[in-house]
Amino acid sequence: MAKEAERRYLSALNEASRCEVEGKPFSLEDCGKMFMEMGALFSLLPPPPARLLDLGCGLGWTSRFFARRGYDVTGVDIAPDMVEGAERLRQMEGMTSNLRFEVMDYESCPFVEAFDAAVFFDSLHHAEDEGLALQAVYRALAPGGICLTSEPGLGHADSAESREAMARFGVTEKDMDPPRIWKAAQRAGFTSHTLYAHTYRLGHYYKVGPRFPGRKPFWLLLKALERLMRPRAVRRGDSFVDLLRLAKGMASSTSEDAIVLLRK
Repeated sequence: MAKEAERRYLSALNEASRCEVEGKPFSLEDCGKMFMEMGALFSLLPPPPARLLDLGCGLGWTSRFFARRGYDVTGVDIAPDMVEGAERLRQMEGMTSNLRFEVMDYESCPFVEAFDAAVFFDSLHHAEDEGLALQAVYRALAPGGICLTSEPGLGHADSAESREAMARFGVTEKDMDPPRIWKAAQRAGFTSHTLYAHTYRLGHYYKVGPRFPGRKPFWLLLKALERLMRPRAVRRGDSFVDLLRLAKGMASSTSEDAIVLLRK
């Protein structure tokens, strides 16, 4: 039932919502967040021209970004009208040589060692069975290939937006945190993983992050260390203590919400 709802999702939207989906990422309030996530993915992917599988691509804005960077991209989505729209936008932008789209359930991709990298950008949390999805991706990757996931993490399923989407459209919305992803990835055969904190959290933790723990003598020691070894990369006015606070906040966030790099 949920997969059928995913296939019908675009047609169930009103005109304003369809325009918002088609205009991604520029139409979204968190457009800046999307660009920061994409920038992080570009820094982690192998250099182009590599073969890249974009899973749950929707109308294909991420696929077009990857293709403009020079990757040989295949975007797949379960919804035929999403793929039809992605193909229309591809042609409008004149991108023909290194970008293609296919209607496909990413839980049963038929590819075998056909890609150097795969990306789930805000899409794995729609899977009915993320284990099957990661098994299919493992088969699709060439030896040494990587899979990147950028997901909303803990608390997503209980958000007001997710509850509304499930009630109105019947789609799957679930928490997809790094421990859950790695557990399924291990069963699929992936050999290792690395977590990268989302960079859009930087400002949050820097300004209002939890106070770095420690009694007064420890705090004084940190201030003394700051005077002795102030990093050149720190702009004037930033303190070593603030950086430690930032590091603590970023580290704690990765267990709930992070980019996960999986290695085959």
